Parts: sequence; C-alpha cells; structure tokens
Amino acid sequence: MTAPVIAHVIADDAEALAVAAALADEFRAGAAQRDAERCLPRTEVDRLSASGLLAVTVPAEHGGADVSAGTLAEIFRLLGTADGSLAQIPQSHFAYVNVIRRQGTEEQRKFFFAELLAGRRFGNAQSEAGTRHVQDIRTRLAPRPDGSYTLTGTKHYSTGALFADWIPVLARAEDDNLHVAYVPADAPGLTVVDDWDGMGQRTTASGTVRLDGVPVPADRVLPHHLTFEGPQLHGAVAQLLHAAIDTGIAAGALAEAAEFVRTKSRPWFESGVETAAEDPLLIQRFGELSVQVRASEALLREAARTVDVAAAGLTDDTAAEASVAVAAAKVHAAHTAVEVAGALFEVSGTRSALHSLNLHRHWRDARTHTLHDPARWKLQHIGRYALNGTRPPRHGLL
Repeated sequence: MTAPVIAHVIADDAEALAVAAALADEFRAGAAQRDAERCLPRTEVDRLSASGLLAVTVPAEHGGADVSAGTLAEIFRLLGTADGSLAQIPQSHFAYVNVIRRQGTEEQRKFFFAELLAGRRFGNAQSEAGTRHVQDIRTRLAPRPDGSYTLTGTKHYSTGALFADWIPVLARAEDDNLHVAYVPADAPGLTVVDDWDGMGQRTTASGTVRLDGVPVPADRVLPHHLTFEGPQLHGAVAQLLHAAIDTGIAAGALAEAAEFVRTKSRPWFESGVETAAEDPLLIQRFGELSVQVRASEALLREAARTVDVAAAGLTDDTAAEASVAVAAAKVHAAHTAVEVAGALFEVSGTRSALHSLNLHRHWRDARTHTLHDPARWKLQHIGRYALNGTRPPRHGLL
C-alpha cells in the first residue's frame, strides 16, 4: 500500500462545501484536456484526498465532520459541474464507508475511520460481467482453517480501484450471503487492469479487478447481507450521489453552452439581432433548459432532505420515502443531463461540434453515467408507491 497524502480534516458542512466549490473550479480548467487525452486524474484524486473531502462522512465520535446527505449530494453536484469522470470516482468510496458505519464492529470502525481521516481511499470491486443479472455475484469468499478467507473472482466496472488504497470486494460466502471484504490494493493475488474503454467518463479507469486466491483476514470482512434485513438507506445514499453527478453534468453543460453562445456563436441571419445571445429563439431555449436543470437541482435537494429526515428516525416508512424521493431525483436528473448536454450543440451551432473543442464530453459523460441503472425500473417503484403504497424493495439500488 502506498503512503497516503497528508490529509486535512474538515470541520463541518460549511467548510466541506467551500472546499468542494474551490476544487470544482480548479478541476474544471483541465477537464476537457484530460478527457481528450485520457489522462487519468491521479493528481486531482490526490487533491481530493488531501482536501479532506473523502472523509466528511466519518462520524463525529471518530473525529469526522459527519456531514448531512444534503451536503454530500452538493459536493458531488459541484464536482459533476466540473468533470463528470472525476465526480464519479469517489461515488463507491462513500457507499463502502456507509457499509462500515452500519455493519462494522467498533474495532473495524476505529481502524477504517482513522484510515479515511489520514487520506486513504476506497475503490470498488462490485459488478461482474457475463452473469445472469447485476445481483448475480459469483466471486467467492472461502474460509481457511485459521479463520481467515481467500477471495477468487473477476470484477468489472471497478471505478476507483486504480486510484484506491483499499478495494472493497463484494463476494458470497459459503452460505451464499453477501459480504464485503476490504482488501489492500497491493494484496498478493489482486490485479487491477486499466482496460476501461467507455465512450464517456473516460478517465474513471473503471476497468477490471482480478482476484486469484487473495488472502483476507477475518477482521477485514463485513456482513453486507445484514444491511438489507431491516430499513436501510444504503441504496438511497448511493443513488443520491449518482443523481447529484447527473445534475452536475447538466449544469456544467448548460453553463458551457451559455458561455459559447455569448462569446463564439453567430446570430442566425433572420433573427435581425447583432449577437447570438440576443436571439429570442435561443433565449427561449435557454429558458427551457434552465427550468429543467433547476428542477433537477430542486429534486436533488428534496431527496437529500428526505434522506436526512429518515436517518434521524429510520423506519420502514421513512426509508421508503427516502428511496422514492431519491428515485424521483435520479429519473429526472438522468433525463436532464442527456437532454441538456445534447442541446448544447443545438443552441451553440455548427462550430460547437468541432472535435478539438471536446464539448461532446458532457453528452458522452451523461449518456454513459445514466446507463448505471435503468430509470424505467425506478419509475415502476415510484408508480407502485404512489398508486398502492407499495414500499420499494431493499436491494440497494433504490
């Protein structure tokens, strides 16, 4: 394991938001070039670690800021406005921090929260390809005589693993229950392959993790299946961050479109105006797109508020309200991100399509990220809840 960066410890929600805004401005400047050249953002990820943002959900009793879901969502939204790839990299990090919060022993929490405050990063080895469906996890956690385990399997879409100090691995034990094994990135038998070739989110390095008899001590394994035996917010928080990324991508695309029209676009000759920014038809379209982005932002804030309310009094009913509110935000944000990123070209004109400008990265990032899980199934759960009061399932994707 590599030595961590020296990390600042963020004190509260206000500081977390200020740091996120400053980093978003910093990361925005190089986003187009990083994407065009597929230059992996190692320096930028180190800046995230050093800033303390990756430890903001560490509980206060362990020295962390323990920020609200609203603050966490806004952090991701801000990062998403700057760079859709960079915003995606720490999404799983926070999901697996939550596993420790919910299922870790006191000793496990003490150890891993100290790691986070020191700047350590979690990756992700969760999804598998070629199985029956996304929940068909075949990676195995096999017991050894001394009480430890070995991990064997292959993972895909492993966002964050290439930049990680610890890689949480989702695996099934002998009883077929799901567990999470927290494996150091330099563990013997573990290989991270940079083979991601998606059209969008090109610098997330969401490649393959191979596990060939990786040794895992017993105290690095957590019973993730217990997370879903009662009311839970694991899925709601994870999906909230996805919604925040989509909302950020949409806002970033709209801002770049406005800047392009103000400074580079020519007015259509029939408009009778001197600048493209005075064209009433373009003004109308920007108004429509702005309403969509604002609606996504409002739904995101409401979803985060509902998650915070549920966290303060977790029951089946409050968990269901949170999951449905997050699902609504995610559905709207996914549609908005793709539409606004595509409309960038509609309002900006022919020159905006130049490959050298790389304005299409917004649409590529939006289209790729919104494939993460289908909005159509979220609409099904929202509809059942609205019509019949049926609570959404506890499978971690709502």
